[in-house]
Amino acid sequence: MIFSDELQEFLNKFIRTGQDIGDVLFSLSLAVIMGFFISQLYKKTHRGLNYEHTFMATLVLLAPIVTVVMLYIRGDLVLSLGLIGSLSIIRFRTPIKDTRDMVFLFWVIAVGLGAGTFNWGVVAISTVMIAVVVGILYFIRYGTNKNADFVLVINGKDNYQRENIEQILNEYSADVRVRSFDVQDQSWEVIYELRFLDLEKHPADKMVEDLRNLPGLRKVSLLAPQLSLPM
Repeated sequence: MIFSDELQEFLNKFIRTGQDIGDVLFSLSLAVIMGFFISQLYKKTHRGLNYEHTFMATLVLLAPIVTVVMLYIRGDLVLSLGLIGSLSIIRFRTPIKDTRDMVFLFWVIAVGLGAGTFNWGVVAISTVMIAVVVGILYFIRYGTNKNADFVLVINGKDNYQRENIEQILNEYSADVRVRSFDVQDQSWEVIYELRFLDLEKHPADKMVEDLRNLPGLRKVSLLAPQLSLPM
């Protein structure tokens, strides 16, 4: 009788352990799949010059790592405080260049927290909903400024044709401001800040072509606002 009770207890513990292992494997698999999906969505919807392929791997790996941390805790207050203390000694010195990157980091962390606490349905539904919102914001180009700001650099020789240059600039741009002006022996250089309201009606390349037709101009450079111009 005692032997049968011990056997029954062992079987129950074995079954319970098997269920726990299955839950752990499913949580980790779900975290990896969701992290990979989020990383691909980040890649497809990314704009700008600060794209880094290593950030893709970070998004994939961060979700299962957070899941493992949550599986360790499992309601243990003492262990949770120990993990917080151990993580506090880690210093992250990588700067976040784009606030959108921070949003995706929080997203995969939330996925890891949900998978680690076995809230699989919430993880799946919330990921789909957030992905739909991200896709909509990407396709409607939400937050994009219709105005286009540029920096124009003009080099010339002999006399500075201010009236002719500014007449062309006022024809194409809505706002013209002189940023700097430098005069040397036989040459000069002037830098303008321009704002275009509609590049389709008033293309910038046509303005540059008209400026180059003026006599005495040696170089005309139009810089996008993302490029830093040394002062």
